Amino acid sequence: MKYSGKTAVVTGASSGLGVEYARELAKRGANLVLVARSKDALDELAKELTKAHGVVVNAVALDLSSPTSGTKLMSELKKLKVETDILINNAGFGTSGRFAKEDRELVKDEITLNVLTLVDLTQAVLPAMLKRDSGAIVNIASTAAYQPVPGMAVYAATKAFVLSFTSAVWGETKNTGVRVLAVSPGATATNFFNVAGAKPSGGLAPISDVISATFKALDAAKSSPSVIVGGRNGAMSTLSKFMPVKLVIGVAASMFLKD
Repeated sequence: MKYSGKTAVVTGASSGLGVEYARELAKRGANLVLVARSKDALDELAKELTKAHGVVVNAVALDLSSPTSGTKLMSELKKLKVETDILINNAGFGTSGRFAKEDRELVKDEITLNVLTLVDLTQAVLPAMLKRDSGAIVNIASTAAYQPVPGMAVYAATKAFVLSFTSAVWGETKNTGVRVLAVSPGATATNFFNVAGAKPSGGLAPISDVISATFKALDAAKSSPSVIVGGRNGAMSTLSKFMPVKLVIGVAASMFLKD
């Protein structure tokens, strides 16, 4: 992968993984478009990256949980005269608790952001990448994608969609110069669990592990449809495929279904 002089669009860029993806891309010489709701946080990060690396950074304040947000973002990119060479579909959030008790509007926003917007943006930038025969699309999935998770039913289902969708698009593009990758972190030291109102079942891995695994996969000689962050997470995700479904669901419930 070549990054210098390319333009990367990073969603969910105001905190957590999004910030660190932006920092790593800027360090590698990529110009950036940072997208999230918080304009102040985006502007602060833009100043930091421009000063540290001399790259061009634009900030777009946008609520990506709106069904029309993909269209709005592409319109903003057109105004900026930006061609997307790299797309990091990082924006997303989770909800927790028994599904029957969850807030319906919040669940709809969760599905829109985690699934609809991700698919729409992928489809919006992919044709031009294929025409240029270069580019990269990184979609953030989760180790929750590998089994149903009582207590986080909708979140796990959206990430299972992301994993399946991204792997299929990889299958359609694997003989081109476009890299398509699903990244599945486990519990990571971000604000995710605070927003979701849940507690991790174990320790939190550093964000740097996710960033390192992503760029290692992108820079590999042969492309891969997905990467699971962390050897233990990879082993557990693989093991779950060979265990009885009832047992897998029971284990997940014991970890995340608390009431």
